[in-house]
Amino acid sequence: MSLKGKTLFITGASRGIGLAIALRAARDGANIAIAAKTTEPHPKLEGTIYSAAEDIEKAGGKALPLVVDVREEAQVKEALDKTAAQFGGLDIVVNNASAISLSPVAQTDMKRFDLMHQINARGTFMVSKYALPHLAKSVSPHILMLSPPLDMAPKWFAPHTAYSMAKFGMSLVVLGLAGEQHGKIAVNALWPRTTIATAAVRNLLGGDALMNMSRTPDILADAAWRIFQKPKSFTGNFLIDDTFLAAEGVTDFDRYRVNPSQPLQVDFFVPDSIPAPAGVSLKALK
Repeated sequence: MSLKGKTLFITGASRGIGLAIALRAARDGANIAIAAKTTEPHPKLEGTIYSAAEDIEKAGGKALPLVVDVREEAQVKEALDKTAAQFGGLDIVVNNASAISLSPVAQTDMKRFDLMHQINARGTFMVSKYALPHLAKSVSPHILMLSPPLDMAPKWFAPHTAYSMAKFGMSLVVLGLAGEQHGKIAVNALWPRTTIATAAVRNLLGGDALMNMSRTPDILADAAWRIFQKPKSFTGNFLIDDTFLAAEGVTDFDRYRVNPSQPLQVDFFVPDSIPAPAGVSLKALK
């Protein structure tokens, strides 16, 4: 199994989960378009599209750094066209870019509401829309959303309705597009069972304490890599990372823990109906 010669377009790939997916593909010799906004170093956010490109090239892939705001239609279309022209086609699109703000309705600023919906739901829809003509030419095309299973439980909405609406909006694109493109393009969603050690977790959710209770982005990168090996008939799935990997024969999940001495923090939106795989402990390792 390999992604050698495949071309990926990944939104939000300058750092975190997006970059981890890019680097995993790069080790196979894949071509990766880094579609993100960060061009200058940020004091709290590691990485730019240019540093990501360097890392991808060092890992063995070919990189195309592109300044893309997924809210801007012209930028999205131009970036996808440029990617296909540069690498002779497009095989995989990863909708990873996302905005988060955890606030109840009364405390949610409408500008923040609009931002989350423009990036998460609308951005995912738009990137997918303009990728379709290019993906239609691929032998094994995939669209992957970093979004949760459609578990319509009040507990996922009550604490942060605006954010939940925006994230589930991404998953609704999966539901509709998988049906629309059935037999033509594989469309799936991937979501982590635990929090993932990213800048968002450190800066917005729980600082270093929560980082130590998280898994590394590599677990999602490994899961995504395996999804991309599947035929286009593998579609319409809402996958939890460790459950999917366990079904693929992976047994060692401890290597993804940031700090094995700390218990793992379960992420938002993980349905009760999808328990952890047998042998996977969310407790601290002794």
